[in-house]
Amino acid sequence: MTEEEAEARRLAEGYNELPAQRKQSSFSIILEVLRQPMLALLLACGAIYFFIGEESDALMLLTFVVVVAGITCYQERKTKRALEALRRLSSPRAIVIRDGVERRVPGRDLVRDDIILLREGDRVPADAVVLAVKNLLVDESLLTGEAGAVRKSARDGKEEITHPGGEDLPFVFSGTMVARGRATAKVTAVGSSTEIGRIGKSLARISEEDTLLQKEVGRLVRNFALVGAILCLLIVIVYGLTRGDWVKGFLSGLTLGMAMLPEEFSVVLLVFLALGAWRISKRKVLTRRTAAIETLGATTVMCVDKTGTLTVNRMRLDGMTVDNEFFDLAAGAGRELVDREKSLLRYAELASDLEPFDPLEKAIKEKSFELLSSAWRLPDGWKLAREYPLSKELVAMSRAWKSSGGEEYAIAAKGAPEAMAELCRLDAGKTDALMREVGKMSARGLRVLGVARSAYKGSELPEDQRGFDFELLGLLGFTDPVRPLVPESVKECYRAGIRIIMITGDYPGTAVFVAREIGLANPGDFITGAELRRLSAVELKRRINDVNIFARVAPEQKLAIVNALKANGEIVAMTGDGVNDAPALKASHIGVAMGERGTDVARETADLVLLNDDFSSIVMAVKMGRRIFDNLKKAMAYIFSVHIPIAGMALLPVLADLPIVLFPVHIAFLELIIDPACSVVFESERSEEGIMDRPPRNLESPLFDRRTFFLSILQGLSVLAVVFCVFLAALWLGMGEIEARTLAFASIVFGNLMLIVTNLSHHHHFIEILRAKNKALFWVLGGTVSFLALVLYLPELRDLFHLSFMHVPDLLLCLLASSAGIIWFEIYKVIGARKA
Repeated sequence: MTEEEAEARRLAEGYNELPAQRKQSSFSIILEVLRQPMLALLLACGAIYFFIGEESDALMLLTFVVVVAGITCYQERKTKRALEALRRLSSPRAIVIRDGVERRVPGRDLVRDDIILLREGDRVPADAVVLAVKNLLVDESLLTGEAGAVRKSARDGKEEITHPGGEDLPFVFSGTMVARGRATAKVTAVGSSTEIGRIGKSLARISEEDTLLQKEVGRLVRNFALVGAILCLLIVIVYGLTRGDWVKGFLSGLTLGMAMLPEEFSVVLLVFLALGAWRISKRKVLTRRTAAIETLGATTVMCVDKTGTLTVNRMRLDGMTVDNEFFDLAAGAGRELVDREKSLLRYAELASDLEPFDPLEKAIKEKSFELLSSAWRLPDGWKLAREYPLSKELVAMSRAWKSSGGEEYAIAAKGAPEAMAELCRLDAGKTDALMREVGKMSARGLRVLGVARSAYKGSELPEDQRGFDFELLGLLGFTDPVRPLVPESVKECYRAGIRIIMITGDYPGTAVFVAREIGLANPGDFITGAELRRLSAVELKRRINDVNIFARVAPEQKLAIVNALKANGEIVAMTGDGVNDAPALKASHIGVAMGERGTDVARETADLVLLNDDFSSIVMAVKMGRRIFDNLKKAMAYIFSVHIPIAGMALLPVLADLPIVLFPVHIAFLELIIDPACSVVFESERSEEGIMDRPPRNLESPLFDRRTFFLSILQGLSVLAVVFCVFLAALWLGMGEIEARTLAFASIVFGNLMLIVTNLSHHHHFIEILRAKNKALFWVLGGTVSFLALVLYLPELRDLFHLSFMHVPDLLLCLLASSAGIIWFEIYKVIGARKA
């Protein structure tokens, strides 16, 4: 199928996605927003104003309902778009043949009649009929509920499509998992036409337990709501008893409720985590679970694969050893290969796929085309008769080639050197000599592969590759260059107090060579997979404190490494790409799957998916995670502190039997500043300098620690004290109720802006923060000042807000007074910077 044909069919039949994945409509978002407590309080206040005959105030509040709802809808829509983009990224991918070329596309882009390739660990992206198969087992428990994978066969043209379940059927179904083998299949149904679509399953509906942050924010909201409800009741009673007006007392109680309601906490958490995940995805790291974002900054150990993560995963055949003599292919490019070396290269190619996908096989084929003439190719007419795959027991594979019209076979084998020693039946002395050569090549940073050949004559081939009499031809050495940014990223991790552990299936010599290149600590000490099997859990827990290299490790052994680190109290990030990596990824605090070479099992188990498989991207994600948590903490501190002067000025005048300062319309105006400030300004703030020069935070440390809690209270009380003093001074100087309210309101607005700016950094002073040019900050500052000017100098708005005309000197006085409320915190930051 061509891309044009696929696009036409996609337009006609739709994307390969279930109805549950459709976007939420704007109308449903608006309905959700209108159910928020703040808007409900605004509507209640508007109804009371209508009841007491103040239609202008009621209309103004309804206008604010529309504006606040609009801002909230915009934030919700932005968040939903970010989550939708992440959902599209995280959908299962498929290997498809389009225009005769093999390519990887999102699963949602598949159409009927697409030819797809399925490999071990892949999730089947659509219903399909199997055209060609090799040892294919598929786990269909998602659809059938039956444990255990079922065997699949190729279609012979007779079978009709059946329901899932049953052995040796040629059909695979969307959402099922390839447990073993590989196949080529033709898509028969997509989207809601698939079996999973017809029975109404939805992979998108996943309920997750609240994270530590969500639980803490929930507690904060409940505590605020409880205190607010008690104070509201107190205000209603005090106002009604002292002033005899229960309706206005109820209105004052609602006003205080609006001032106390911390609905921003939950909104900010959602926005920060969703937009944070979206920002991280732009840096090639997909966040599958937002809980990973709050854990990133607490990471103390990163366990990373060498191949493809620390290195570029583009193997190059750089050396070979034949008869105990090493030949450097890169340094000796001018020398022609001798016959024995040519045989080694020839049989290495015969032991590989004709169209290789594996990096090692690609490197063999490239070098073979470069160095071997046609005389060293397999004669015409020879065909592949059988392939003996790798197994857990023997890490080697063989391919049997049959001559045309005869019973002669040429057998080519390649695999791990120790497996080749077993396959060639080498005695102990020859095996030791072989492993010494392997050690020499590994010390050069080469990944080593053994190659052997055999000849066979007969009508039937042996069932096991051990049935051939193999002759060892030699060793091939491959290099996988270190990614350019890795050494600097490793240094950055060490500065940040993060330990790096390298895990590889390669030999210790290769691992040590790469470790020295990237600057890994203690590169001379390592544990091999064989040693790991012998170590008890207690011994591993002790040894792992000093060892940063694990070589010749099987994927399933990663789980033991993760458990040992967790037992030592470490917060572990683990990378993986295979089916066998899934337990370790799930057990770690942050599972990181490889996006380019990883299986769907690994990606669906992981918390993060590394779209470019680059280690530096993980380090960047940790930095982004620290920045997100820092900014979230600042935003929460700001919300906490700004509610104190607002609630205080709604409460104190009533208790002191003074004129009322804040009405619902004033609270609504302040909400217009608070909402975008805490969810946009703080979210877009850049990270603090030296964010990666401090140790990881304690995962159990609360968002509001004692220091943050007391600083927020002091900030809020300072602004409240200044505003209340301005209000009292105005009354003492003989100003009227409206003039005093105007001065107090302007002081609160300016104090609010001061709190925004000063809380953007707990290290830089006021001027440095403004110089940082946070665009969202200047939009909020400019919009607030402009709106305040309209309220003060447009008579219609001024009357609606129950304010008076204000002279410029009075405005400057309010600005200076509000600055006095936060000047102590600026001095505190300067003193702290000098001590540091």
